[in-house]
Amino acid sequence: MKEAMRAIIKKDLKGITANKRLFSTLLIVPLVLTIVMPTIFILVIHFVPEETDDFQQLLKMLPMAKQTGDFSLTVIGLILNYILPVFFLMIPIMTASIMAASSFVGEKEKHTLETLLYCPLTLKQIFRSKVFASFLLSMIVSFFSFFTMLIVLEAEILFFTGNLVLPDVNWLVIMLLISPAISLIAITLIVRGSAKAQSVEESQQGAVFLILPIILLVVGQFTGILLISFWILLGLGIVCALLAWLLLKKSMGRFTYEMLLR
Repeated sequence: MKEAMRAIIKKDLKGITANKRLFSTLLIVPLVLTIVMPTIFILVIHFVPEETDDFQQLLKMLPMAKQTGDFSLTVIGLILNYILPVFFLMIPIMTASIMAASSFVGEKEKHTLETLLYCPLTLKQIFRSKVFASFLLSMIVSFFSFFTMLIVLEAEILFFTGNLVLPDVNWLVIMLLISPAISLIAITLIVRGSAKAQSVEESQQGAVFLILPIILLVVGQFTGILLISFWILLGLGIVCALLAWLLLKKSMGRFTYEMLLR
């Protein structure tokens, strides 16, 4: 990677972290999804009677092999390994959309686009730098949220039940393959849209629609229709990774000066 590309990436990352209000929002929303909501689930599981119909319906969602003798641990395992992973498809998109949406249109509004285009990089390299900056930010926030969630939840589970419920192997596929691939797909589309947009608000409005399919996935998990196996999840991750690579390559090929300057 050229030094000029690193400079663009550092500049974009510094622009986000220097804005305390924006940066705090990047952290607060993921932490609410991964700590506050799971904590509420655990408290409800601990204090609500086992005979509750809603919890009995949750148990029916699990395969028999995943059910243990302890009611609380079984439901907590369901939430940890089948419901919470979907949030880590939403968090990278939400995080990256903030930076990616302003990647090029932000340069236009600050009147720094012409200066950026004079740097010793091709247009494809500039596009790749913008994409990688947003991708790096989304992955940092995602992994920070994951490890924070894991530490807090395991402490709470140990306190209430005296046991630990460890994440299963599906988390590896989610965090190392599917989440990065979906994040890269979203970022590529958002950065490309930012080049065409006339304002940051217009670019962000387009980014919102990319979150809607993930919201449907969250609903699907709560209704039990997406309890898929490891191998299906791995295959889906490989497909998403290939799609991300093809989309990035195709987008760079169609990225032109005319698109930016019009």
